[in-house]
Amino acid sequence: MDIVEETLASVTSLERTPKLLLWRTPFYDINDLKDLPASYQDFTRFHLPQTSLLMPPTLPGLDVELDWGPLPTFDDVKKFINVNPYGKRESWSSIKELSAEIAFQKRFDQHEPLNSLSKGLELSKSRDSKPNSFSDDQMDRRRPQRTFFVTREGNSIGGGTKAILNALAAYFRYLEGTTSDDWQEVHEKLRNAKSRVGASFGALFGPALHLGIISRRRVYYESIKYEKERNAGFRSPFSYPAAMVTAVVDTICSMEWYWLSALKSQISNNGTHSACIWRWRGSLIHYTVVGDKGPTVLLVHGFGAFLEHYRDNIYAIANSGNRVWAITLLGFGKSEKPITGYTELMWAELLRDFIVEVVGEPVHLVGNSIGGYIVAILAGLWPCLAKSSILINSAGNVNPSYIPRPLSKERPLLGPAWLGARLLLRFLRLRIRSIVKNCYPIKPERADDWLIDEMIRASYDPGVLVVLESIFSFNLSIPLNFLLKGYEEKVLVIQGMRDPISDSKSKLAMLREHCAGVTITELDAGHCPHDEKPEEVNSIICDWVTALETCNIP
Repeated sequence: MDIVEETLASVTSLERTPKLLLWRTPFYDINDLKDLPASYQDFTRFHLPQTSLLMPPTLPGLDVELDWGPLPTFDDVKKFINVNPYGKRESWSSIKELSAEIAFQKRFDQHEPLNSLSKGLELSKSRDSKPNSFSDDQMDRRRPQRTFFVTREGNSIGGGTKAILNALAAYFRYLEGTTSDDWQEVHEKLRNAKSRVGASFGALFGPALHLGIISRRRVYYESIKYEKERNAGFRSPFSYPAAMVTAVVDTICSMEWYWLSALKSQISNNGTHSACIWRWRGSLIHYTVVGDKGPTVLLVHGFGAFLEHYRDNIYAIANSGNRVWAITLLGFGKSEKPITGYTELMWAELLRDFIVEVVGEPVHLVGNSIGGYIVAILAGLWPCLAKSSILINSAGNVNPSYIPRPLSKERPLLGPAWLGARLLLRFLRLRIRSIVKNCYPIKPERADDWLIDEMIRASYDPGVLVVLESIFSFNLSIPLNFLLKGYEEKVLVIQGMRDPISDSKSKLAMLREHCAGVTITELDAGHCPHDEKPEEVNSIICDWVTALETCNIP
């Protein structure tokens, strides 16, 4: 507001200073984002009331004509996009059409990396044009004349506000049954999207919420309204009686928390790195970037960590003449934790889309632990995005007798995973300090209070249990020798030899035997050498990047 007022005050053509009206529609009645607690656990203790629905604002007229200047033409916009050095490459515009499963199948069928986008797209189109699949005309005839679903896939609800509210009413009454064709369609889609409790609401209504067709506050209001209808005009004092209402309210409150946290990170200067936000498939992803020129490096953390785990690497690598990006993966740190299936393939697709949409150029990938394995998947399936891969105590094994099998991001939720995640969360909160210190055998003091506190803070975020459930369904069966085949000369392995999680000597022996060409550097460190010995690791990474850029390996 201060900037707007200063700008208007400098306009000499105005006869009088316009009166400014601030239109705020907060979900929670919170006056200052700086007062927002860092922990969701502390936030819930505030019991902040939800604000009531407001009528649209009435703005005063402005009795003065302003010269807004010429609007840019389409050609002007296109020229700006093409000139932008960090814009999306036109040749990459279709790479996101290939899922990780299709890319893997392509490599499995032809025993080669997916270097050709055109060939991959042909495979995608051939899969989509199966003889027994329905044509567009057949699909149109199968759909009811009145439908809430606006996309070709028919998996998300769209239209105007009234249509969204009608679909929401159908969603609430899922267990009540209906004779309405459009409501029956919502119920059918709900059953297909209901792989996990609460996942269906985000899948069906997420796009409408993110586009602003309906607000989170309006959805919450409709939830309470439906609850009162079920309870003779009163709200139940014992939580929400309908399972669908509970799922909606939990999802809405979770989305609002992450949104407020993201806004606070934009105005807070507490961190050492600038906070940037990217929305991926409807969820908020935190990242940072340092440097404006030089080779591009992307840092990927391990399980349970976040971009700040590279606290002493980002600026050091950037100061050596590199442009450094670091990202917090979906489900970790301050990034959103939606109710979805978390798999290594999903995270690989996230990194792919981040490079295509945000970074805009091939990168030198750096990954620690499970982040290293995700980096290997990305480089193996979409090598055109990776200049090189640096694996720091990476997850994954070497299996020379590996026989590829079809992959899927959809993993069934089993009872043991549900129970195991809850027991694991309690155990981690009690033992996290000793567990992390064990990963720093040389410098245990690096597992300091800040690192531990941030991990504990994230463990109270809504959705964290769903992330932990994924541990029990991880598929690390694709060996590193398969993923890195034909790419070995651009792979650097940095291995802390005192890693308590894996047998470093055996792993390196297998890599040397079955991944000829891979460069290996051994360090006297634990599972996180980049944080335990940042100076050594920074020097190794910078020298590696410089050498490759000098040689200009294609």
